Amino acid sequence: MGEKSVQKRKYILDTARKVFAEKGFKNVTMKDIVEACDISRGGLYLYFDSTDQILLELLHMEAEETDDVFTGHISEEDTAADILTLFLKEQKKELLQKQDSLTVAVYEYFFVHRSTDKNSMPRKQFDAGVRVLEKLIEAGIASGEFYCEDPKGAAANIMYVLEGMKIHAQTCGITEKMVDEQLYYIMQGLAVDV
Repeated sequence: MGEKSVQKRKYILDTARKVFAEKGFKNVTMKDIVEACDISRGGLYLYFDSTDQILLELLHMEAEETDDVFTGHISEEDTAADILTLFLKEQKKELLQKQDSLTVAVYEYFFVHRSTDKNSMPRKQFDAGVRVLEKLIEAGIASGEFYCEDPKGAAANIMYVLEGMKIHAQTCGITEKMVDEQLYYIMQGLAVDV
């Protein structure tokens, strides 16, 4: 793909992201994206076959960007507690993001495309989060920063709490105080000095 094509594809994805953030998933059509991008239908179909494909590409991009931001802030001197704190701060930013969030679109997409398959994207992301947190908790136990008898259970619990807060943020709203309280309980549960 040439540089111009790469830029056009990026423009379509950036514009589609705004459309999904505004309308969710189920209310977005390829026509909506064509109009928002101010391109021809053929121009859009040259890059993407469906709204499903566009949203999934956006999710892959966001996962990579999140990984880059997170790992880009970790140094060799950082302790397990430092890394967990950074992870939770990134989660807090996402939870409090009022605009330009794909959360509703993502939930709508996966409600429409229900899958109990272990290879489904939300399942893989959740399981990957549990594995990363489990290893982080184990490292904190080894260094004496954390106390935890069941690192895998604690990691899963953290992921469930974060997922629940995402849903609550979108359905009922969430305040910074509410997020801070839950993050405090997570850290306190690992016997981290907070």
